[in-house]
Amino acid sequence: MRSNNQSLLGAFAGDFFLLGVSDSPWLELPLFVILLVSYVLAVLGNIAIILVSWLDPLLSSPMYIFLSHLSFLDLCYTTTTVPQILFNLGSSRKTISYGGCTVQYAIFHWLGCTECVVLAAMALDRYVAICKPLHYAVIMHRPLCLQLVATAWLSGFGNSLVQVVLTVQLPFCGQRVLNNFFCEVPAMIKLSCANTAINDATLAVLVAFFVLVPLVLILISYGFIAQAVMRIKSSKGQSKALGTCSSHLVVVSLFYLPAIYMYLQPPSSYSQNQGKFISLFYSIITPTLNPFIYTLRNKDVKGALIRLWRRSWRL
Repeated sequence: MRSNNQSLLGAFAGDFFLLGVSDSPWLELPLFVILLVSYVLAVLGNIAIILVSWLDPLLSSPMYIFLSHLSFLDLCYTTTTVPQILFNLGSSRKTISYGGCTVQYAIFHWLGCTECVVLAAMALDRYVAICKPLHYAVIMHRPLCLQLVATAWLSGFGNSLVQVVLTVQLPFCGQRVLNNFFCEVPAMIKLSCANTAINDATLAVLVAFFVLVPLVLILISYGFIAQAVMRIKSSKGQSKALGTCSSHLVVVSLFYLPAIYMYLQPPSSYSQNQGKFISLFYSIITPTLNPFIYTLRNKDVKGALIRLWRRSWRL
């Protein structure tokens, strides 16, 4: 308790104190181990997906362009937050500077919104592949895929820029204690002592655009996919068509369900005790699971990983 008070005293000068599980110290060690193992798995798994997507000539279809960017996003996503969390869990000083906090939530929201758009682009790719297979190569050509990826990154950056400009203007009075594991916009808005109506409204509009619009497009795409699959007469053909979509659907569910809970409510009213663990889930658990979801359910990726493994052993 004394060490926590010392950390708080250091935070008053301008730093933020990240509460995490300081109120339950017995959780720090098991959580540290879980996060460390998850982070190592996330880094290794996503790097493996990126390498096979770019090095294996058999994985040259548009789907793997999107998959490699998704893995790069997840790799950056975890690296933005987890090292800081691990440091705080293993140290008595659980603070982050104002500048570090700003950079953290800026990058975090940039990557999060970019991932929303990338997941929508992947749903479009599956729609064209299943519903318009004869025109797939013509429609989903490489320049279009790169344009979609660039749009995702630029739009995510634009959202983050707006959020940062509004959030850095908020005053923080009294103790700068964030009931979270890392800095993100809803927690910063909750901490402010000013009128945050503009921030709440802006966040709600941007979330509606970057979360709900891609989600609606994904659901519409899979509605058409379901109709196309139902028209396939052979059960083998149906199973094959659904197999190409199941991994993406699982990833979409893992990403969107916690994000909807976190951001589709006013930041000034959401429960921080629940929110901080949900944030932890989609910032580390989801990026850790994604490579395994795509590997276990995709024969092409598994084959590419085996070929890459054999090639590395020959060297």
